[in-house]
Amino acid sequence: MIDTTRTDIPEGEERLSLGVEDGVAVLTLCRPAKLNAWSWESTRQLGLFADRIRFDPSVRAVLLRAEGRAFCAGIDVTAPGGAITGRSGAERARAYYEGIRWAHERFAAFARLPQPVVAAVQGYCLGFGFELALMADIRVAARDAVFALPEAQLGLAVDAGGDLRIAREAGAGWAKYLALTGRRLDAPAAERLHLVQLLVEEAELDSTARTVAAEIAANAPLAVQAVKHGIDAYAEAPVTAALDRSALSAALTLTSEDAAEGYAAKGARRAPRFDGK
Repeated sequence: MIDTTRTDIPEGEERLSLGVEDGVAVLTLCRPAKLNAWSWESTRQLGLFADRIRFDPSVRAVLLRAEGRAFCAGIDVTAPGGAITGRSGAERARAYYEGIRWAHERFAAFARLPQPVVAAVQGYCLGFGFELALMADIRVAARDAVFALPEAQLGLAVDAGGDLRIAREAGAGWAKYLALTGRRLDAPAAERLHLVQLLVEEAELDSTARTVAAEIAANAPLAVQAVKHGIDAYAEAPVTAALDRSALSAALTLTSEDAAEGYAAKGARRAPRFDGK
């Protein structure tokens, strides 16, 4: 696990960077060599930046983007503190449950920012990367973007609410289809399912997303934030309880033998042999 009490970001350990340009906070995933793979530390930094953005009166909209050829390829299994230990299976499951609930609180701070968030997505947007993009209010995708929730292929439950958000945006059937199979979805299909609002050529991604964010930032901030709060209140009424169930399911699957087999099979490039334990 990580030190959840820290409020600094050591030089060289940046997972995200933040800049403010003309009323738009530009939040960038900045580990392109790792395909911006996500970690506990990434979650901590996302929460820190969300707190900074929330109370900055100069920020009227947020642009979430990523350096390199991928938005986020999922969880970084090589990151320090990735696995949670315990003296027993029950203690380990409890630690995972509390860790995931802590992560949910950081994600909620980001997803519930008063300022609208526009995500610019290119390349791989897999696992948690897909879930992060779904936390944004508006998604702009390049034609090379590829989306998937492959957790079940590794013996895991979806743990950050991505399946719930897909159910809200595209319907329960599509959420189950994508989360149960782990199949990949190309950008045009994501647009047809309303998981992407704008589809553009790769060279136009950054400029289009910045234009959308700038258009939002140019509007009256009190009105903009009222609109976001109102729509979210309608759309997310049942999500809190469902996310707690997701945290418990994720904790149980993360401590299962199937999860260990899933990761081992992935590393060995073979088909997993799941036993349901």
